Amino acid sequence: MTVATPPKSAEANLYTASQWQLMWWRFSRHRVAVVSMILLVFAYGAALFAEFVSPHDPNRFSSSWVLAPPMRLHFTRPDGSFSLRPFVYGLTSARDEETLAMVVVPDETQVHPIRFWVKGDPYTLWGQFDSDLHLFGIDVWAEQPLFLLGADDLGRDLFSRIMYGARISLSIGLLGVGFSLLFGVVLGGISGYYGGLIDVIIQRIIELLRSLPTIPLWLTLVVILPPHWSALRVYFGITLILSLIGWTGMARVVRGRFLALREEDFIMAARLANAPQMRIIMRHMVPSFTSHLIAQMTLAVPGMILGETALSFLGLGLQPPVVSWGVLLQGAQNLRSVVLAPWLLLPGLFVVAVILAFNFAGDGLRDAADPYAI
Repeated sequence: MTVATPPKSAEANLYTASQWQLMWWRFSRHRVAVVSMILLVFAYGAALFAEFVSPHDPNRFSSSWVLAPPMRLHFTRPDGSFSLRPFVYGLTSARDEETLAMVVVPDETQVHPIRFWVKGDPYTLWGQFDSDLHLFGIDVWAEQPLFLLGADDLGRDLFSRIMYGARISLSIGLLGVGFSLLFGVVLGGISGYYGGLIDVIIQRIIELLRSLPTIPLWLTLVVILPPHWSALRVYFGITLILSLIGWTGMARVVRGRFLALREEDFIMAARLANAPQMRIIMRHMVPSFTSHLIAQMTLAVPGMILGETALSFLGLGLQPPVVSWGVLLQGAQNLRSVVLAPWLLLPGLFVVAVILAFNFAGDGLRDAADPYAI
């Protein structure tokens, strides 16, 4: 691997560039990491504005559209004419000739163009702003729904539920890593800075936690949560549980960096100047490897997302009516869903895509964190 070459206009400033400029030059050369970071920005943007991006209310159900298949986008009308605006065919009920069961099938006599900035189900954005404006949809949304990814066993729009579920699953990843960073920096910093008996005790605790099987430990801690708790309390409880288990890797990274930095000249100078120990740790040592912490956090987020998904999938995490990717996958864990409605497994593809994006972006950030490495 070679050192990233900055743009020609910045070659003269190579030796005076800041650490963040060098990181950006190197990260921008990692094409897969850049694409992954863009994908993550779109994912978190869609989660942040889920009410606006979703064409329907995620809890709006109808017995007429149970397990409706995904609606394909078309550009060619039945008469052969071409349309620049994509459209979908309507839905109707028909009887399957083999099973004699009523199924939902496309109706080519109904053509519904896809439009942007359409009115639809009312919502309250972030619990503050009332609106009924959606990013896209069809004009006859009240009579004919738009199921781009199909409907579930209650006739609810799967795409809208995935967007709402992204808000829960992705935010748990960030909050969990935030708590892990707090625990890791504090305990790892104490372990690496002071050493001695304190270091031995903290490292033995880390080794104990890392030696325990992750899923049984999750299950044991989740059982502690009172069954009468509200969905919000369970959300923060699961986040805290994932953080209490996931801080060990962060702590070891911080400890290793502290062991390397505590003998550096600028740290010795701060000690000779009688600087308080907390000031030395928080103002001199931690900022010197912030880039490494960012890379480590990016690589730790997928573990938090998978943890929430696994707990909800097993029925021990978040429960309906809360919508998360794990809750959505919980409804697709039977053979009937796989055979008759395989689109119910689509939340799993979103989980895989986000996990891969975080891993690729984390690899790029980890390489960019040390721009002088060869």
